[in-house]
Amino acid sequence: MLEILNAITTGRREEKGSQALERFQGVMQLEQLGEVIRSTSLCGLGQTAPNPVLSTLRWFRDEYEAHVFDRKCKAGVCQSLLLYSIDPEKCRGCTLCAKKCPAGAILGTPKAPHHIVPERCVGCGTCREACPFAAITVE
Repeated sequence: MLEILNAITTGRREEKGSQALERFQGVMQLEQLGEVIRSTSLCGLGQTAPNPVLSTLRWFRDEYEAHVFDRKCKAGVCQSLLLYSIDPEKCRGCTLCAKKCPAGAILGTPKAPHHIVPERCVGCGTCREACPFAAITVE
């Protein structure tokens, strides 16, 4: 179950080969797997182990669907699913974000609006914390 959950919280840039198909199949099997674990475990701990996942599937299915189909995390906690961008209206070209970015994903010249290269961005949020003008947004 953990492998399936990790697969749906991983961004496209980390996907390789048939992982997208496996992710879709895994989510469909997540509920079945939880029920099998609950019904076949011999101890009380094993019988209750899948409850958090089954409960979230029941009450927050739209979150799962957003992760799988839209590749978005509404809660904003899945780093690899977050998309950072720089608002050119607010960016003053101070270069603080570019200096702090551990992946070198921010390009631009001093005193001109910068931009983020999505393929390079690791979604850490360091740039957002460093920006004194609140020019970096998260989707």
